[in-house]
Amino acid sequence: MIKNSTTRFSGRVENYVKYRPSYPAAIIPFLQKACGLMTESLVADIGSGTGKLTELFLKNGNRVFGVEPNREMREAGERLLSDYPKFQSVHATAEATTLADHSIELIVAGQAFHWFDREAARREFFRILKPGGCVALIWNDRKINASPFLMDYEKLLVTYATEYREVNHRNVDLSMLGSFFGPDGFKHAEFPNAQVFDWAGLQGRLLSSSYAPEAGHPNHAPMLQALDKLFERYQSDGKVVLACDTMVYYGQFSE
Repeated sequence: MIKNSTTRFSGRVENYVKYRPSYPAAIIPFLQKACGLMTESLVADIGSGTGKLTELFLKNGNRVFGVEPNREMREAGERLLSDYPKFQSVHATAEATTLADHSIELIVAGQAFHWFDREAARREFFRILKPGGCVALIWNDRKINASPFLMDYEKLLVTYATEYREVNHRNVDLSMLGSFFGPDGFKHAEFPNAQVFDWAGLQGRLLSSSYAPEAGHPNHAPMLQALDKLFERYQSDGKVVLACDTMVYYGQFSE
């Protein structure tokens, strides 16, 4: 597990809520077919953060346990989801969810799996899943080479963003996923996703990332200056497109 993984978003909640991408609604009908998701299914969103993924399942009528260790992120999720009576906020971690044995039909994790202690989380997922339950690991994978803007944005992160290489979710490879799901393996699906930003939105999106240097860090001001130049170079009618694919890795656990 990355050091301080449960606290590193504490100062980024406002930008996270405003500028992080949500998840395509198409994930719900997909999981209905792929994992047998029904309205009656109990769902655990592990590392639920501000509730962006949780809300999809609540809109589907599911009862959802949002398991989140970070207080600021968890409270933001509680505010966002306060109108959903089937939402239950849980102060816990992926490795110790506090949920009941064999109580959950579907476990999901949105933009969170790379923070987990994989072995401990795997044991915990086995404990809380019902027999035949499904796990879906989901994240938004920003496209790197789809446009000159996206290529230069990636270069900016490599240049200025502390810990970018260390905490990038792309460090999770297929072998890690294979060992997590077990011998029966997993399947994979992708959904197109994109955000259109003005200057303020692009800046907020960058600052929502855990690896972006915060105010006071020597890289913070130079990074924003470089981002401003990048925006001016590639904007069209005051906007740029941050394209990504929503990746879904799903399956049943096997020993």
